[in-house]
Amino acid sequence: MKQPIEALAVRLGRALKGRGWMASTAESCTGGGVAYAITEVSGSSAWFDRSFITYSNEAKQQMLGVRTGTLAEHGAVSGPVVIEMVAGALAQSRADVAVAISGIAGPDGGTPDKPVGTVWIGWGLRAGPAQAACYHFAGDRQGVREQAVATALRHLCEAADAIST
Repeated sequence: MKQPIEALAVRLGRALKGRGWMASTAESCTGGGVAYAITEVSGSSAWFDRSFITYSNEAKQQMLGVRTGTLAEHGAVSGPVVIEMVAGALAQSRADVAVAISGIAGPDGGTPDKPVGTVWIGWGLRAGPAQAACYHFAGDRQGVREQAVATALRHLCEAADAIST
């Protein structure tokens, strides 16, 4: 069953607050949508530290320390880049868990190798290695972004649930 974005944000808050842990986000194609969903939850300042909206490659490099070589070799929409974005979000914040998103929301920007709807999401804990997964979301720009936000929140919830047990 799909959970609404709001319910996922509330679930994340409960898990993190219960542990005294903080979250951070690093977002590109979602433009801060995950951070927006989180900060819609009353009291989220107790468990949400900050967000990095790194739409350009330059911002990814400057704010999160994504390496030029990684961007050149794999492109911004890739697993290695979102892994480095997660690492950067954790390094530049007080967060214990972070999520990163980079994708092609459309309607322009797609290629045969990376069509519109391609979104990479990375997530990880300060105390462990980051993970990444590629998704191919259908729909218009808003639909792709909403699906990416919900999926990112699900990954954060799963990570928070793992640390809560």
